[in-house]
Amino acid sequence: MWVGASAAVQAATPLELLEQLNGYAHVEIVSRVQKEVRDYEVGLGAMQKISGAWRLKRSERFSGTLTRYTWQVVDGFTSIEVMDVLLGEVKNQEGAKLLFSCDARDCGQGVQWANRVFQQPVLYGQDGMQRYRVLSLGADPVSLLIVYASARTADRQYLHAEVLVLAP
Repeated sequence: MWVGASAAVQAATPLELLEQLNGYAHVEIVSRVQKEVRDYEVGLGAMQKISGAWRLKRSERFSGTLTRYTWQVVDGFTSIEVMDVLLGEVKNQEGAKLLFSCDARDCGQGVQWANRVFQQPVLYGQDGMQRYRVLSLGADPVSLLIVYASARTADRQYLHAEVLVLAP
């Protein structure tokens, strides 16, 4: 799979980890955005329809600096494989804590994650092929790492990741 990826992708911060992933030959960057956010909603539960409207079953709001990346995974690799390698590196960091995790249909409808949560229609894929993780990292300042993997087809695999460095 990723021969030598572990050594190549190591980083001191979650943001550096994502920036180094840009250099990996089997991902192509689709978008990158960095901005200050106030009361940014982070999903800590599945998407579900409540009183006729799509909402996150559970969420919390945070303020800070948000950096978002979306990559297309190419050359026969899957978004889930890339996500697993990325999360393997993150889990090695001191203080990493998984806050929420869902796989496949347990996450809700992929179209809602793509359009409502991430505002990235390209992420829409098969409900059975999606993965979503939220991790807390570090202590001062605390960062949240939000990772979403999706697949439309074998050739259209996407990975979306966000780092939110929380304001004190």
